[in-house]
Amino acid sequence: MASLLNPYRPPAFCPGCSHEVSLYALDRALAELGLHAHEVVMVSDIGCSGLFDTFFTTHAFHGLHGRALTYAAGIKLARPRLKVVVTMGDGGVGIGGAHFLAACRRNLDLTLLILNNFNFGMTGGQFSCTTPADASVVSGFLNALEKPMDICSVAASAGAPFVARGAVYQKDLTSLLVEAIRFDGFSVVDLWGVCTGHYRRRNPLTPQEIASTMRELPPFAGLAEKNLRPEYGAGYRTARSAAGPSPTDTPRIEPRFASPVPERREIVLLGAAGDHILSAGALLAHAAMLGGMWVTQKNDYDITVMRGPSVSELILSPEPILYTGVEKPDVIVALAREGVHRKREIFAKMSPDGRILREKGLEIPDTPAHIMEIDFKGYGIKRTERALAALSLLARANDPITLEMLEEALRSSLQDQALAMSLDLLGRTAAIPAPG
Repeated sequence: MASLLNPYRPPAFCPGCSHEVSLYALDRALAELGLHAHEVVMVSDIGCSGLFDTFFTTHAFHGLHGRALTYAAGIKLARPRLKVVVTMGDGGVGIGGAHFLAACRRNLDLTLLILNNFNFGMTGGQFSCTTPADASVVSGFLNALEKPMDICSVAASAGAPFVARGAVYQKDLTSLLVEAIRFDGFSVVDLWGVCTGHYRRRNPLTPQEIASTMRELPPFAGLAEKNLRPEYGAGYRTARSAAGPSPTDTPRIEPRFASPVPERREIVLLGAAGDHILSAGALLAHAAMLGGMWVTQKNDYDITVMRGPSVSELILSPEPILYTGVEKPDVIVALAREGVHRKREIFAKMSPDGRILREKGLEIPDTPAHIMEIDFKGYGIKRTERALAALSLLARANDPITLEMLEEALRSSLQDQALAMSLDLLGRTAAIPAPG
């Protein structure tokens, strides 16, 4: 197999940095396993170890310091066929200790490579959770007050079924990484190396001294027999299938209508707390799914009750949607100052073909989109009814849903008096001109 390294982003580490040795060993391991770029995801966080994702041509995810394992878990559960490799430094493991323990307990099929160079190398050489107590670091005496963490002992105690300690200088490093990546479960490899940019300036550590220190520690070379058990993802899918329907499962919405708009639509509802914005967004999503569309809904609101903005962003598409959130909406429903202020930047991004349904008198930022001002109060429509009334107007214009689809969504979602009041509201909005 060919190298998976990125020819346009050659490795850039300090001269002699052990991370570069790990990088090439990892590339050889992926090649030996016969993995293609589209079959691998590199997940990293902050620090010099966080550069790995840019140096490979694979899928990649770069996140917050110490949180790489959380992203990796989500990726693996959503795409179980992908091989997910996580690179973290000793600093990231210390910062994300709770995530590290959870990953050991959970046993999801991830490979964690801890590039352990005993300090926070990227930020100047401060002490980390693995810095020896007698080391000299820029954070003064602080490391002498804490016991350094033995990553492998912690991982094995927490339940990791594959735990190995190694040095980047050992000859069989590639073979060790192959074994770790091939293992069906959570594998941890604690890779010791030297930070030439900071740590070795104060601590003249050599590969021989690393090997000598490692011989004094409990050996970890792979399988932790007492922790071997089924991989989490496969176990979850088997148990979930056997459990049958759950009382909390959302009923599947089967398409019953033909969508009046076969292309993607992005819609933003802007209001204030108490305006039923989120409920209206859910109804719009339900109605669109009745038309066979894929839908995402992303909501935004403050923690306060009955005060602050309320925003619902929806994407409706005939194709699967990979990311939530709207940056250039096709439609905006603007009902309150709070919501408009929260999303004020999106108005200028709209195209001249875009549509805005605006409450009469409500100020909005400049926009090239077509604006329809609606006097909801003048038509006797209460504040709590205006979001649904706006959906009714969109439905009467057959974009992005039809009135029939909206009515069916209401019948499927509401009962008794609430349903009767909502259907009555749809009738009352007939007096309002539909948006063009």
